[in-house]
Amino acid sequence: MDFGDILNQWDDSQKKSRNQKKGPQVSHKKANAPTREEKLAMKQGYTYEQIMEQERNRRINPMDMWLNRYGTVDKDKVQEEVEKNERMNNLEYLKSLPPDATIDLHQLTRDEAWTRLTSFVNDCWRRGCRKILIVHGKGIHSNGSDPVLGPMVRLFIEQDKRLGTSGHPDRNHGGNGATWVLLKNK
Repeated sequence: MDFGDILNQWDDSQKKSRNQKKGPQVSHKKANAPTREEKLAMKQGYTYEQIMEQERNRRINPMDMWLNRYGTVDKDKVQEEVEKNERMNNLEYLKSLPPDATIDLHQLTRDEAWTRLTSFVNDCWRRGCRKILIVHGKGIHSNGSDPVLGPMVRLFIEQDKRLGTSGHPDRNHGGNGATWVLLKNK
């Protein structure tokens, strides 16, 4: 007896054991038993056929069908969004906006001011601020003749790619001792 004969005997024994276990298949469901939908219809006092007939006879308003498929557009809201985007791209409007955040760098050294300014701009960028105000002073109390923080702020603004247009506010809001900066869009 070789290995192929052994495999054939094993296959035959497996087939016999499967046939003995199976037996005839019997459905345990009663003949003509109602389905779940039919039972639900009976609870409501209808037959399932009546409910199906009502569904077939129900007409859909063509306007409702079109609105459900394509939706609606609020033209006023779209126009407001367009106007808002135009305003946000208008430089004069942005200059007149109040700043979203302000930082005061008085009494700081150049390195401390650079570190605080970096974290401040990172935070404003994450929050989505549009305009910030940096108060650096005019350099009246600086040692020597040249102010320290003003040029440092200017250099910082030039090097940070997230920062755009800048300028000085009017006298009432700091004049030359403060700088406003517009943050670029993300």
